[in-house]
Formats: sequence, structure tokens, C-alpha cells
Amino acid sequence: MTRPHGRRTRVLLLFGGRSAEHDVSRVSAASVARALDPAKYEILPVGITPDGRWLLGGEARQALAGGRDALPDAFVVEGVPVTEMPDPTSRELVALEPAGEALADAGFDVVLPLLHGPYGEDGTVQGLFELAGVAYVGSGVVGSAVGMDKVMMKRAFAAVGLPVVAWRSLRDGHDVGAFCDRVELELGYPCFAKPANMGSSVGVSKARDRGELEAAVDFALRFDEWAIVEEAIDGREIEVGILGDDPPEASVPAEIVPGDEFYSYADKYESDAADLLVPAPLTEEQRERVRGLAIEAFEACRCEAMARVDFFFEEDGRGFVVNEVNTIPGFTAISQYPRMWQESGIPYPELLDRLIDLAFERHERRTRRAGRQRDE
Repeated sequence: MTRPHGRRTRVLLLFGGRSAEHDVSRVSAASVARALDPAKYEILPVGITPDGRWLLGGEARQALAGGRDALPDAFVVEGVPVTEMPDPTSRELVALEPAGEALADAGFDVVLPLLHGPYGEDGTVQGLFELAGVAYVGSGVVGSAVGMDKVMMKRAFAAVGLPVVAWRSLRDGHDVGAFCDRVELELGYPCFAKPANMGSSVGVSKARDRGELEAAVDFALRFDEWAIVEEAIDGREIEVGILGDDPPEASVPAEIVPGDEFYSYADKYESDAADLLVPAPLTEEQRERVRGLAIEAFEACRCEAMARVDFFFEEDGRGFVVNEVNTIPGFTAISQYPRMWQESGIPYPELLDRLIDLAFERHERRTRRAGRQRDE
């Protein structure tokens, strides 16, 4: 499937979701809606409620009709209950009330999922898009799943020899006391406990002693079945944006100067306390080094189209250490990913054009391959 000719491309803008990052997703969606060129695109807004219902339209559609200036800071998740059927012969949403009724004017050409965290960034909804045979922006099932799960991600990094922080993982239901004994012996304090499948610093805590470690692990396990504990690094926080996949391109690196003790959820989305230095104050050799490592990390996880790769930089120690990849980075007005590409010469609207083009290109490749398999 290619971009439609003679009319605007219809983008199913999918936002909200079931994860703890629901609110972040709504803010990202409103920012993207402002940036998409109305001469090129028609937006079909679909919000997913925290309990997983898909709703078409509502206030989001009304706001879009009023133009960019009328858009709120975040879309409200309400409207007509709908679903996307896993049927490659149809690219239309289907109403759930009354059941199965086709919706007027609900066809689309490409999906732009802005779903951060589980049930959106982890390969689950990407699997639905694959079954439905629709073009969609971002990594496929494998890259999304590996890029979401911090345990599998670290293993992928280690498999290709990338430098990573020392870490240990725990599955819920196992002996927390024995795990904390191991962390104390092998990692020491301070350290950070995180849910394995979560982003935006949700569920992350810093531990300085045994009591804080046990509380931090317990807190992380509220968000996921697996928790990961990592050594604390006294280093600068460097980020690189990746665009494309054959070959991928790396943006200029940026540096985060946290306003909090670490780069917290509040820093990312609720305050202006953190500073983003773009480009990061690095030597040219250091910039090329971290950009190369970012591409290696992206490819190690089988990511596609876009990602933000996060690093720690120990200037007098190990140098650049890969922290994680984010396959659906934030797209809010203060998010790093679009700002890094802006500084690299690709404005926000053009960045979205490129990502949508990549979605159509991948869909065409997979459609051709499927056709050859049927012909054999």
C-alpha cells in the first residue's frame, strides 16, 4: 500500500491506552495533531480508555475540526465504541454499538500509534496491525517487544557487546529477601529499581539502603511481573534519536540535566525543571561515538523506523554506557525526540512525514513478500 493520490492521507491517530502512561499519550497525540500538515493529512482520532475500550471521535474530533489553534493540550478519551478487526480485506473501524455496524467515514490509510508502555509499545497492538494488514508507524512486533522489556533489552545489548550498567532482575513471587541480598553484594548502593515493562520513569525508585531497596522492588512489581535493579551511575545523561531502519540515521545527541535527583516523571512531563542541551556539549569524536552506539543498540533490538536511545556518560570511567531504547518516544511539545531531529535539520512536520512514509514502505515490502509466498 502506498500513499493515496489525489486526496489527503487518512491517519488513525491512536492514543491513551491501558498503561500508567495514559496521560502522557494523550498529550503526545495533541502535539502530533498540531504538527501534521492539514493540507496532506486527515486525522481519525481514536482514544483507548484505561480499561481498554477504543472510542472514536468525541471531543478530539471536534477540536480537530476547529483547527490547530483550537486543539487542547491533551485529547479527551471519549466517543463511539469501535474496534479494528484483524481482517486484511478491510481498513475501516467497526462500531461495537450496535455490534458490527460499519461506520460512515471511518476508513484510514495508516495508523500512528502514540501508546506509551504496555498494551501499546510492547508489540501487542503491533500484532493486531499485522493481522489486520495495515500500515503503521514505528517498530514491528519483535522490536517493540524487546525494546519495551528492560530484561530482554539488556540481554540483546550484551549479546552484541554493547556496554551496559550492572543489573539484576526478579520475577514477582520469588524470594525478595534473597534477591536483595544479591543486589547488596553485587551492585551495592545506591541503585535504581524499575518495572521491566514501563516507561516515562513510572515505577522507578532510588534505593540507598536495604529498607529503601525492598520498598523500591515492591513498588516496581506493582507495575509489572518483572522488576529490574540497576547500579547507579554518576554520569551525564545523553540521548540520541534514530530515524529509519535500512540504514538508520542518528540525530545530534542531546544532554538531559535533571531538575530532580534523577530524570523523573515530573521532570519529563509536569515541570520545566529539567534542561535539554541540544546538541550535547561533547567533542566531535564523542558525538560520533555515541551516535554509532545508538545505531548498534537500535539494531540489536530489531527496532524499525524510530527510537530514542538513552545513555549514561562516565567521562572519567567507562565512557558511554547504553541504558535503554524507547520505540515510541514522547512527542509532546517538550519531548527530546522531535527536538533532537529539529536540531538535526528535520522539522517536526517533516519528521512525521518521514515516519509515515517509512510505514507505507515497510507495508509494501511485507505485502510483496506475502504475495510471493502465496504464488509459490
